[in-house]
Amino acid sequence: MRRRAAFGGGLRLVAAWGALALPGAATWALPRRPLVFPRDFGSHPELRTEWWYITGHAESGARRFGFQVTFFRSRIDAAQPLHSAFAAKQLVWAHTALTDLQGGRLHHDQRMARAGFGVAQAAEADTDVRLRDWTLRRADGRYQARVASDDFALAFDFTPTQPVLLQGDDGLSRKGPGPAQASYYYSEPQLATRGRITLQGQAFEVTGKAWLDHEFSEELIPPEAVGWDWIGFNLDDGGALAAFVLRRADGSDIWASGTFRGADGTRQVFGTDQVRFTPLDSWTSPRTRARYPVRWKVETPAGRFEVRALLDDQELAGSGPGSVVYWEGLSELLDVSGKRVGLGYLEMTGYAAPLDK
Repeated sequence: MRRRAAFGGGLRLVAAWGALALPGAATWALPRRPLVFPRDFGSHPELRTEWWYITGHAESGARRFGFQVTFFRSRIDAAQPLHSAFAAKQLVWAHTALTDLQGGRLHHDQRMARAGFGVAQAAEADTDVRLRDWTLRRADGRYQARVASDDFALAFDFTPTQPVLLQGDDGLSRKGPGPAQASYYYSEPQLATRGRITLQGQAFEVTGKAWLDHEFSEELIPPEAVGWDWIGFNLDDGGALAAFVLRRADGSDIWASGTFRGADGTRQVFGTDQVRFTPLDSWTSPRTRARYPVRWKVETPAGRFEVRALLDDQELAGSGPGSVVYWEGLSELLDVSGKRVGLGYLEMTGYAAPLDK
């Protein structure tokens, strides 16, 4: 989804999120095609919107953190006919966030630039995205992320432990009733994570697990959508669960889907009428007054679960160009008996204001 700005913010939420459904967007359906790796790990500049999105949790002794690193690429149609090397034909955006559970605080930062001149790039052959000194690269089968802001820095290595998980119809994921509302979409759950978190001058050597999403699309969400709710959980038994719902202004569902992969490798794709998100408890942001459900009942064909945020205040309320307001944070997944069965991320958009389409 646009995240997942693209899925407007930077999926996958920023002005880039708005690039998901810009006026004049194409209305043709994405063709069903096999995803081919390593080529499809890389960028797809012929499509309007793309993002690489990594979320996870990490520990250093008793200290526990959640983290997010997201890079977006947006094609700017108006600039495509221009011949100047300075034309902003492709923009690269990035968001990063760190949840410090013990400190009870979310730290976050963002940046953007036009591609080119050694400042920003999104390579096509494999994952290699950079924005100044922020990078996400794949080499020798592993990912490496490096981002730094004024008060925190993340330096992670991610090692896949499972095959790629194709979302939707073997990698073609519907995002609405229209034929053009779809993306190519795959995930890499259960990434073994090692690295270093530096927070306000203190360094922590950490280990943990992460989840990677990569989506690319020409058009994404229906015009009546004001936002979405999304979850991605690494299950404690080695499985993986992802699900999302797109919402209208009145709160009703437009489209829903998801994927479950069991510890034995069996895969199950959910139809749009098989996923339901029901809010249970909410938190109101003191900054934006947006009211976010921070505890959900989520019903899928793979089971009924409760999603519970581990910190209520995980709202990203940026400022400046490309900023959007959304909630994205470390959460736990509980089964019907109240037992924790997974750890991952919940993302909620369109609560402070409808997505700018």
